[in-house]
Amino acid sequence: MPRQAQLGEFEQLLLLAVLRLGRGASGNTVSAELEEKAGRSVSRGALYSALDRLESKGFLTWRVEASTPERGGHPSRIFSLTEAGLEALREHQRALRNLTEGLEGVLELGEP
Repeated sequence: MPRQAQLGEFEQLLLLAVLRLGRGASGNTVSAELEEKAGRSVSRGALYSALDRLESKGFLTWRVEASTPERGGHPSRIFSLTEAGLEALREHQRALRNLTEGLEGVLELGEP
């Protein structure tokens, strides 16, 4: 199987946030999800730079959603994972599981 393009930690968190949010994954909701679930705040520039990088790797796509009064008449980009993005996440999760197997006590990893 050909090796996927590498994912950095932040890119992996972004893909996971987009996956969690499903059809409502806009820049604002992704940013809020990262802050709430991962304790990471991110600047708008860093967020969109990373999202664009993930798109260029083929892991994300986006579409424009019509503007709303709540957004001051500005349209919103809605992000979704591609099959390649989902596979990249699966590959990383498998690697993490393999590397942490037997270390649960040391790392204080409990069952979810």
